[in-house]
Amino acid sequence: MKNVLDLYEKFCHKKGLTFEDFPSVKTYDNTTLFCSAGMQQYKNLFENSEIREMTLANNQACLRVNDLEELGDGKHAAYFHMLGLFSFRGWTMKQAVDCWLEFIEDILGLKISKFTIHPDKKDWVYLFQEKQYDLIKLDSSCKWSDGDIEGYCTEFYVDDVEIGNIVNPLGDCIDAGFGLERLEALVHKNDLPYSLGPTPRYELLSQAAHAIEHAGYKASNKEQGYVLRKILRMMWKEGEKEHILSTCYMLAQEITRQKKLEKLYKKLKDKFPDKPKEWWFETHGIEL
Repeated sequence: MKNVLDLYEKFCHKKGLTFEDFPSVKTYDNTTLFCSAGMQQYKNLFENSEIREMTLANNQACLRVNDLEELGDGKHAAYFHMLGLFSFRGWTMKQAVDCWLEFIEDILGLKISKFTIHPDKKDWVYLFQEKQYDLIKLDSSCKWSDGDIEGYCTEFYVDDVEIGNIVNPLGDCIDAGFGLERLEALVHKNDLPYSLGPTPRYELLSQAAHAIEHAGYKASNKEQGYVLRKILRMMWKEGEKEHILSTCYMLAQEITRQKKLEKLYKKLKDKFPDKPKEWWFETHGIEL
């Protein structure tokens, strides 16, 4: 059975690229609570015009928690991995596209069903000159930005599922990111993950909770810890309680804590009948 990650690492080494694996979702700067994209740690390299002719690749664990309420609908993810390729004033867009087409079609054996490009970048059709032009679609959303770093991008689809994109940050760099789990599902034609079909919501929440814990964060009322606590509460509501408590020590601790807070609330609510829910949370950590 093909191991997509191993194949990508070997592929990168054959291209003469340095490859690194980053399994933690711990953030690299103060703009996000967690690492949400493979490029996050390289922002300074994109912005430093003196860095030239540098190209590298990685596998980055990512966590996106803006859409927790939507998990399980077959479209939204929380914890996932991005296979990345980054070039700082080295590779051209043509080189990057050719590289990923070789990996996706020749190494993985998948068939691209569609590419998208921005209407402002119609000249990018040359990037796919060996493909039929009817595979290229215009999409005004094919732009990307992170602070002052921005650029046009092209998206790749297999079986009408977006598998990744290649961004042209600042017009002279490359930021390519492709979803490892999506590629694995397409290659193995197995039970499809969050991006391709329904997955039990509890399972997705559990993956996110453990990723946060492994990054060194503990449940609390602030920042990363608050997100973890929110996920644990959602897990409690979603899953079979006996099974959860036997497999998730973090959740068992949180439920014990929540029961204590529930008793405290029942004891105090008549004394403070007019207090808003914000007061209960800020004063006692009770979330109504």
